[in-house]
Amino acid sequence: MNTAYTPPRIWQHEEKDDNKYASINRPTAGARFEQELPVGQHPLQLYSLATPNGQKAAIMLEELLELGVTGAEYDAWLIDIGKGDQFGSDFVAINPNSKIPALLDRSVNPALPVFESGSILLYLAEKFGHFIPADHAGRTRCLNWLFWQMGAAPYLGGGFGHFYVYAGEKYEYAINRFTMEAKRQLDVLNRHLADNRYMAGDEYSIADMAIWPWYGGVATGAVYDAAEFLQAHEYTHVLRWQEQIAKRPGVQRGRLVNRGEGGLRERHSAADFDGLV
Repeated sequence: MNTAYTPPRIWQHEEKDDNKYASINRPTAGARFEQELPVGQHPLQLYSLATPNGQKAAIMLEELLELGVTGAEYDAWLIDIGKGDQFGSDFVAINPNSKIPALLDRSVNPALPVFESGSILLYLAEKFGHFIPADHAGRTRCLNWLFWQMGAAPYLGGGFGHFYVYAGEKYEYAINRFTMEAKRQLDVLNRHLADNRYMAGDEYSIADMAIWPWYGGVATGAVYDAAEFLQAHEYTHVLRWQEQIAKRPGVQRGRLVNRGEGGLRERHSAADFDGLV
């Protein structure tokens, strides 16, 4: 272990260009500039980007529409986190944590902001009565895995993804530490999916929608291009589950929402997907 760095008694922020998002990272919260968000015709307004976290909300909305739930019609607007859109005043008013996705439900008065991807999934599941088991035991199994994802993914994204992909310099200790955790998490999923069709059992749910964009993407190389590095082919049950979910029309549409290249920067109706899926 390299012991050359000794932490100071008091940490001070220094501007460094040492990773992809260094120019926008600061140790403070709050709006940095005034920016009005666009608003479409539908009650639900989604402000997002097609990252693994951003895909969850769009997949949920498209899955609801696939069921014929017309109240789930929505407008989706791209938030460019590389340019710092998430620090605009209107966005921060919806999500004070300045992270995508953020949802504004204008069907209620006053309009209700919903932030954190897991909270958005749970909110929509309860609002429309789909994709969460009705019985207490089933609901608990579903929420076990939803909250597992919310707690585990920061190690995959902010840990493994940051040091393996985004950090300007590659640190062996950090990459080894988070690679071990990424593989452990994939093994957790693989063992569970050996005995379960979906995360909550036989029923597709918001737990699958939360986990699939992250771990399905990592297992196939779509996220971080690390499938070979992680020997993802060993996680056969994860790959079976990933492929099964990838065939769902709602998933195929949802993963394209707020995707700049090869997808939809904005989404306002089902017709927007014509020619894409």
